Parts: sequence; structure tokens; C-alpha cells
Amino acid sequence: MSFSILGTGHCVPKRVVANDELGQRVDTGDEWITQRVGVRERRVCTTESTVQLAYGAAKSAIEASGVDPGDLGLILCATISGDNVCPSVACSVQELLGASCPALDISAACSGFIYALDVAAGFFSRQKVQRALVIGAERMSALVDWSDRRTCVIFGDGAGAAVLGAGSGYLSSKLTARGGDGVIKVAGWQGGSPFYQREPPYPYVSMNGQETYKFAVTAFCTDIADVTADAGLTPGDIAWVIPHQANIRIIDGAARRLDIPRERFCSNIDRYGNTSAASIPILLDEMNRGGRLRRGDALALCSFGGGLTSAACIIRW
Repeated sequence: MSFSILGTGHCVPKRVVANDELGQRVDTGDEWITQRVGVRERRVCTTESTVQLAYGAAKSAIEASGVDPGDLGLILCATISGDNVCPSVACSVQELLGASCPALDISAACSGFIYALDVAAGFFSRQKVQRALVIGAERMSALVDWSDRRTCVIFGDGAGAAVLGAGSGYLSSKLTARGGDGVIKVAGWQGGSPFYQREPPYPYVSMNGQETYKFAVTAFCTDIADVTADAGLTPGDIAWVIPHQANIRIIDGAARRLDIPRERFCSNIDRYGNTSAASIPILLDEMNRGGRLRRGDALALCSFGGGLTSAACIIRW
């Protein structure tokens, strides 16, 4: 037993920041950002918290699924930008929903949503739950150095969610991790201990763009090929590839190497930027609500992120 997706939802901040507006803050412009990253605008929190975004996405997914929050057996939230160390985003969403089930956050950077799906699959396989809520929620604007054009143009804020029910839609998965902070790093708060003697680190997203690109393209191609084969499918059986929205050049690079037509690779990075763990569920919900997904479609979800982590899975819609 695995699971099937019963409903999806997403929530993004109201504030839209276009490339031209960023060009007034850092030495960049619309043409440079669009060509190098693929982003034209992104959503940025002004008053919204990560919990509020997560709750908005969760509420939308629950309404679409027809599931009562009281029937949820598990809530998972993938995030690296929670409002608090404790309580977790998942616990805060549980309270707002009025649910009464186990709830926890998962930290796997941009791979977090698929990691969370795989954790949920374990609960379903042991028949511990009949309904679960999985969320990806990020306020990346809090982790970005807004004076650094290499990173501030990439990221955005948002949340996406899916309600899962017992079924047979989760066909295969692959999770990887290669520990290290030399390629992608977001340093945490070091505290105010008078006894701690290390220099405080750079408290924002830092990344080696060239190494990130090489890792990402390789991970996308290898992971998609592996989960497709594990599901007993061929590339021609994949209706849609729903990739992490990190950079349009990464998506294009992977598409050139895989035996899947480029038009099957979906993207909304131009409107939202890289929303880390939220990017896949946001895109999944937009495709669902836009009527692009048909019952029986084989969907390939794939992602990579800091850690370094990567994740992919095949879902039968």
C-alpha cells in the first residue's frame, strides 16, 4: 500500500517584485535575470509568515480533497525557513486546522517536499494512517542577501500542499544525500553565548553556481531515469516532468539529456522564482487546477538542494 493524491493547494504572498524593481536595488536588470535564471517576477512576504503561507496552502488542499482535518493522521511540512525553531511549522498548521495528529517538519532544502512524500509513504505502507497532509512552505526572502545579485534574483516565497489518501499512486522513489556545505549553504543563528568563540558565519544563502548546475543536471537525469525504470515504465510513459524550479537553464540542461520531449517539462519559475521546498507542490497544484493532469498520468517529480540532497519519484495521477 502507498498513497494517492486526493487534493492539492498553494498559497503565495500578495506582493509581486518584478525584475525591473530589483534592478533599482542591485546592479542587474530584466534581461540579465531572465536569460541567466528564467525569473521575471517573484512573490515576497511583507506581512505573511511561513506558517500563514503553509496554512493557506493546506486549507486549499483540504477543501479540494473533501477530507475533514480531524481525519488527518499525519502532517508533514518541508521547510528550511520556519518562523520558529519550536514549534514546527507543521505543529502550528495543525493547531490552525484543528487537527489532532502527529506533525513535524522535514529539512532537506529544495528536495524537502519529495523527502516528505517518501516519509508519508512509509506511514501508509505500515497502515498507520489513512489520510495525510504534506506541505512545502518557504519564506526564502528572509534567507537572501538583498545586496547580492547572484542570489537575490533567484528566490521567492510561497507554499504548496497535497492531501494524501491510501492508494497505489506512489510507484517509485529515490532519495540521495551527499553531506557538505561547500556548494550550497544557509548558516543558522549562532546564539548569544558569551563562551562561544567562533566568528559568526554569513547568515544568508550562499552557493557555488557552477557546481550547483553540474550537480543539479546530473541528479535530475540520473534520478528520473532510475525512478522511471523502478516503476516499470519507459521515458515515453511519462506524461509530465514536474521539476524543482531552481533555474530554467538547469531544467533545459536536463531535458536535453533525457529521452523525454522538452514540452513535457513543466515550469512556472518565471512567475515565482525558486521557492525551494514549495516549488514542486505549487507547480503541481497549478497544473491540477489548470486541468492539465488526467487520471492515469505518470508524473515524474524531481528535485535537488542543499545538503547536497536530491530526490525523485513517480506518481500515478
